[in-house]
Amino acid sequence: MTAQFGMIGLGVMGQNLALNIEEHGTSLAVWNLEGEWTDRFVEENRGKKFLATKSLEELVRAVERPRRIMMMIKAGNPVDQTIDAIIPFLEPGDILIDGGNSWFKDTQARAARLEARGLHFVGSGVSGGEDGARFGASLMPGGTAEAWAAIRPVLESIAASSDSGPCVTHVGPDGSGHFVKMVHNGIEYGDMQLIAEAYELLRRGLRLPAAELAAIFSEWNRGDLESFLIEVSAKIFRVRDPETGDALVDKVMDKAGQKGTGKWTAQVALELAVAVPTIAAAIDARVLSSMKAERVRASEILTSREKPAPLQDRQAFIDDVGDALFASRICSYAQGFALIRAGSAEWKWNVDLREIARIWKAGCIIRSRFLDSIMRAYESDRDLPNLLLAEDARGAIGRTQSAWRRVVAYGQASGLAIPAMSASLAYFDAYRTADLPQNLTQAQRDYFGAHTYQRNDKGPDAPFVHSEWNE
Repeated sequence: MTAQFGMIGLGVMGQNLALNIEEHGTSLAVWNLEGEWTDRFVEENRGKKFLATKSLEELVRAVERPRRIMMMIKAGNPVDQTIDAIIPFLEPGDILIDGGNSWFKDTQARAARLEARGLHFVGSGVSGGEDGARFGASLMPGGTAEAWAAIRPVLESIAASSDSGPCVTHVGPDGSGHFVKMVHNGIEYGDMQLIAEAYELLRRGLRLPAAELAAIFSEWNRGDLESFLIEVSAKIFRVRDPETGDALVDKVMDKAGQKGTGKWTAQVALELAVAVPTIAAAIDARVLSSMKAERVRASEILTSREKPAPLQDRQAFIDDVGDALFASRICSYAQGFALIRAGSAEWKWNVDLREIARIWKAGCIIRSRFLDSIMRAYESDRDLPNLLLAEDARGAIGRTQSAWRRVVAYGQASGLAIPAMSASLAYFDAYRTADLPQNLTQAQRDYFGAHTYQRNDKGPDAPFVHSEWNE
């Protein structure tokens, strides 16, 4: 008996992807390190086109050539260990797919290693969580054109769909798919932090209970802010705690975890000299949130005289917060797409940014209405250096800028921590400023380190010079 596809790893994501693939007409051979998981999965899905295998060798023999085998296992050493174990059984032309959140440079190295043996290695981002894996995810495969041609029918069949087509595309060579997924997660960090700050402003500034917040977020989800994360937030606010009857969100400890992809995004941005202050602020916010005991102690010592000022017009403030959130989110997307553009140039991937916006329209965590505007922006100018320059973004920020400034000023004057909104506004103001104060910074560098500088009255290509400042 042969299968058309192989799946290694039957955790939640692996199981759901396998079910999705089979449901769309592709038979699978499946294998899990714990053999009882394999047996249980096949038994629970008796009558479906699954073949249980007891070893990687048996899995490989069971899949028709050229073999298409996907790994849904923990990133890092487990991936390398699995590759080492399966390579002896693969033949030239076979395709191995890593669907985990692997570090993109690891994917580059793995692709080079397998391609030297005549094998194909695909690093594919998978976004949408367990529901996406089961019913339609956003998929970001990177690898050779030959590998993409072979796996395309399967991936297109299981991807989420929007009015722009299936949410999967050939991102580019080697590690490009995992790079784009990493940046997706960085934008996700920024988006979640910005939403948390909007929540903070409304609950502290207007003292709104969860039920009213649910109504506000539901209303926002019918306008410019329409997105999966706004929709999810509205649902969260409606859930009651079965123990107390209070809003369950109010019982959740204010400690947010992270798995590393956000941190990777900030690290790569530093390496490529791309500013991502909104994403960096979101990472810092999670780190600070983890310091619960220390923050509780500090709250008793580092008191503030500032209290949220009374607000005269309740609805006007709610509208302002919504506008500030929208403008800030545009900056988060702008930073993420600028980073993908820089990564594509650095590693010569030729990533189509319009396609990235298209495949994020459904299935993934950061899906939102604004992605249509991003698609239009890159249709008009494939080489657009920053989304803030696009017509739709300019218009949106033009409409919301005054509210954005009022909200950030209110938050800071009231002693409320809104780091991502503040960072987004600072990013916008710095990007739109022709003359920044870093002329002083460069003069200081020349003073103490003879690092030289260019004169601004000699043109953009002026030679670098050094001056004696200590007169």
